[in-house]
Amino acid sequence: MRNKEAMKMSIKKVVIVIIVLLSILAITLFWRGSHNENDASILRLYGNIDIREAQLTFNSSEHIAKINVQEGDSVKKGQLLAHLHTELLEAQLAEAEAALLAQKQVVNKLEAGNRKEDILKAQAELDAARARAKAALDSYRRKSALLKKRLSSPDDVENARSLADAADAQMAAAIQTLALLKAGPRQEDIAQARALLMAREAGVALARQRLEDTNLYAPADGVIRNRILEVGDMASPQTPVLTLTFVNPVWVRAYAPETKLGKLAPGMSVDVTTDSFPDKVYKGWIGFISPTAEFTPKNVETPELRTRLVYQVRVYTCNAQNELRLGMPATVIIPLNQATPESGYTTPDCSKQGSH
Repeated sequence: MRNKEAMKMSIKKVVIVIIVLLSILAITLFWRGSHNENDASILRLYGNIDIREAQLTFNSSEHIAKINVQEGDSVKKGQLLAHLHTELLEAQLAEAEAALLAQKQVVNKLEAGNRKEDILKAQAELDAARARAKAALDSYRRKSALLKKRLSSPDDVENARSLADAADAQMAAAIQTLALLKAGPRQEDIAQARALLMAREAGVALARQRLEDTNLYAPADGVIRNRILEVGDMASPQTPVLTLTFVNPVWVRAYAPETKLGKLAPGMSVDVTTDSFPDKVYKGWIGFISPTAEFTPKNVETPELRTRLVYQVRVYTCNAQNELRLGMPATVIIPLNQATPESGYTTPDCSKQGSH
């Protein structure tokens, strides 16, 4: 009987010791938490992860030929995501290139001037015209002399004179033709041909750009969130095809009390923690502080009263492992004893940032 009572007393003592130890541990943890929470050198903000998105559209109107990605796929900047049918645009490009080639030959011809053979031909025609003019003039003179001796008629003399005048006109025309060939094309004609050539080049560039607009590329690294249209659908610049989520960096939408606003500045370094990964600290920086005050949103938990005015703070953090998701609660820890960044600070490069 005594052994049983002794055993009961021992058990009670052990329970009492355990209760005392747990109480001491709870008090210690509470004290530490209160101490950290009230640390004047650290500001804790609470918010949610927010992610930027882009609605991707084609810069052309045509039926979709192929989509290369699915929802949830990670993509890199410049990656081809989808493209349209191009048969009509390819034909238009071929037509523009042919017109450009033809105009290039026109310009080359004008700039090269007349061929030597053409000039020699004109010179020969001028020599022949001179010979005919001389022969016609000699014939007129002979018939004029015979008319005085009554050996020719006035009609013959008049006809000979007309032939001589016509031969002189043909010789003058040949002289001008030779002069034009030697002078070459007019500068105005060359300038007009060059201007038309520039128009043809612009037409080819436009046709190539229209053909390139049938491709849809990723504007940045990210994840495909929604696939809105499918193969065969009619695409246009007003109709989104894919929704691209930018996952690195992401940002935390948090709210700072007015009493702490003077200690914050864009570019300040911060630490971000989440409940999903409690052992990880994500390096971040303050990217934006709202210039206007607002009431604390009901879904944001802060130690201050909800009725106090706060200012939205946008905290960017790198997300190389894609662990931070849209809407995830996050805690932002801002050391207030750091130096205030100078204006025009450089945004940190997420490729050189990491979590630990």
